[in-house]
Amino acid sequence: MSINLLDFDQRGLADFCARLGEKPFRARQLMRWIHHCGESDFARMTDLAKPLREKLAQAAVVQVPQVISESVAGDGTRKWLLAVGAGNGIETVFIPEVSRGTLCISSQVGCALECSFCSTGRQGFNRNLTTAEILGQLWLASQALQGESAAQGAGERAISNVVMMGMGEPLTNFDNVVSALYVMLDDHGYGLSRRRVTVSTSGIVPNIDRLRAECPVALAVSLHAPTDELRDVLVPINRKYPLAELMAACRRYVGSAPEAERPLKGAGIPPELQGKWTREGSPRDFISFEYVMLKGVNDTLQHARQLIELTQDVPCKFNLIPFNPFPNSGYQRSEPEKIRAFQEALMSCGLIATVRKTRGEDIDGACGQLAGQVQDRTRRMQRLAQEASL
Repeated sequence: MSINLLDFDQRGLADFCARLGEKPFRARQLMRWIHHCGESDFARMTDLAKPLREKLAQAAVVQVPQVISESVAGDGTRKWLLAVGAGNGIETVFIPEVSRGTLCISSQVGCALECSFCSTGRQGFNRNLTTAEILGQLWLASQALQGESAAQGAGERAISNVVMMGMGEPLTNFDNVVSALYVMLDDHGYGLSRRRVTVSTSGIVPNIDRLRAECPVALAVSLHAPTDELRDVLVPINRKYPLAELMAACRRYVGSAPEAERPLKGAGIPPELQGKWTREGSPRDFISFEYVMLKGVNDTLQHARQLIELTQDVPCKFNLIPFNPFPNSGYQRSEPEKIRAFQEALMSCGLIATVRKTRGEDIDGACGQLAGQVQDRTRRMQRLAQEASL
């Protein structure tokens, strides 16, 4: 059975090359061909010796998920539905802006965390994505968008930022996600800055600490509530990792916790990436807190005051997200004046709070709307239907 080279970071490729009797520098050559050049045909990798190209053709492939469909919103947002086997599909979204292009990548088929306001959470869960399936989204989007840029005469790469905010909870697929992050950061891979790669989590506290030690990229936390009582309902993982533990992990991540509480510096960072770690811990000096605005649920000034108190010793910025509706969600978007008042309450205390502009809503590509095609192993949709009928 052929090995998919998209499953390997540089160390993994070096090990694979060693098994073929090749030297480690071949791994760097392969990474450049696969990720810089977007090449999947070994015969076209012209600076590799012909015997090596023949060995690669027999033992390996560069295989990405198949595109089922592609949708383009009126604002230019683009969404791909990608097949990942056994009737499952994941969604990947590209959001173009004047100064940057952001690719939103999925990490799982569905999601096991059951956040009540999220369309993905309603679909149930099937499995973790492999490293190849995670990187395959970036590879595929890069080729599609670079082809268009070349046709238009644009020289800059289309994707400048990557956010792990698609389907799934990245930190419950830790090993595969981190391996993919290494390739995104590696100068022989995609060469992205740590500041331009963001992992979003609902609050898997032990793995926030692991991420800080092994691959501290920018961190976004899906907060959505200022109290344990409310967050237990909206984000059920809070019952396992309550807010006090989550806030402590956030302080550790940005290095503002007491020294005795911090994880070991750079415990698992690969040698080839050490040059990118110019400061300990997070590449940014703040955590981004994501906060979906739900009408009559979490959008009052009292909630804002509780949020200020909760985060008073966590260096942070707030990203207020108008709720993006989906069928049978049970929630409504807060009114614009409510969102403005909430934002002003945070800003009056010296906090930075922005309101996320809704992008791709007309193709169900906005935050919280991704659903894909999930062959649910948890029977969540069946359970929700039964609960609704009671």
